[in-house]
Amino acid sequence: MSKLPSIAGIGDVQDICNRIAQHSRGVDRADEGLLADCYHEDGTVDYRFFNGPASVFATILTGAQRGQPVTHHRTCQMWVETNGDEARSESYVMAYAQSPEADGASYQRIICGRYLDRHERISGQWRLTHRTYVLDTNVNWPGAFDIPPLPLLATHVPTGGQGTQDAGTALLAVAKASNVRKMRGKAQMNHEPSPERVAAIIARQEIANLTMAYCRGVDRADKELLSSVFHDDSTVVSGVFNGNGQDFATEICRIVQTVFDQTFHSIANQWIEVDGDRAVGETYVVAVSTMTDTEEGKSDMLSGGRYIDRFERRDGVWKISDRTYVSDWSRVDKTSRQMSEGMYAALDLHGSRGPEDPVYAFWN
Repeated sequence: MSKLPSIAGIGDVQDICNRIAQHSRGVDRADEGLLADCYHEDGTVDYRFFNGPASVFATILTGAQRGQPVTHHRTCQMWVETNGDEARSESYVMAYAQSPEADGASYQRIICGRYLDRHERISGQWRLTHRTYVLDTNVNWPGAFDIPPLPLLATHVPTGGQGTQDAGTALLAVAKASNVRKMRGKAQMNHEPSPERVAAIIARQEIANLTMAYCRGVDRADKELLSSVFHDDSTVVSGVFNGNGQDFATEICRIVQTVFDQTFHSIANQWIEVDGDRAVGETYVVAVSTMTDTEEGKSDMLSGGRYIDRFERRDGVWKISDRTYVSDWSRVDKTSRQMSEGMYAALDLHGSRGPEDPVYAFWN
């Protein structure tokens, strides 16, 4: 597990995460300038269907996006490791998109994958130097999404769009202008955090890294990594296994390898409260999994729930002491997963179990 020894290190991580979030905004808004700004001038990408300069990629991708149905890239779980002015990161992404099949029929899709990114700080600015995209899984439904007619004003909400037609872009501009107006003529206050506040900030980031390691451990069936996030006397209530955390690490890896073709755990909406060497947390999770052959064939399972955790720092290291999974919703359908057909054919860098997964060569 990587450590962030200073508040400056956490600031670097947050700057990098902001840049990764900007990348999703650039794609979804079909904004070539915003997307290209995420990379240094000599930045490159490997999305399999395109492998080359990031500036060319920005032109091609945003040009293809314009005029098409709006996409929605939910980038989260940004596990960042810094080394001076260089950094690398693994981010989970769930993208919603609409596109036709070969026969022209419209499909709605949820595409699950990961970004393996390298970053560099030049002239004080963190930007990407290279991005590799890894496809993990997908779910596909026939039919198109049509924006419903304008409802009654009392229930109306803005809808997403591209470029200047996007309501969110306009709202951000208004919010920024409002902040500038309200601060005009007012002195900036220096709110230096107390040592206790700094310690809590660092602890929250270390705990966040811990929860991301858990997801990688499960999805890659990495028993060693998964064991490292639990104290020896920890407990887990997961439904598929209830008991000691170390035993859970062994059993869940066996289940993942025998019951599922793949699993993809995307976490977000994380709340953590630190009290000295103890902490509690709630983390939302959406899992997209494909179950192996049954009498009915393969099935896709989508589920949403929350991890309720208690953490302890022992000998300077944070680990999970108690974890309970709370189920909120789930659904099971006949599989629609496509890994080498149609629009996914070019995305031939796939997630896998164990050291064959691209993240291990990238991270090491």
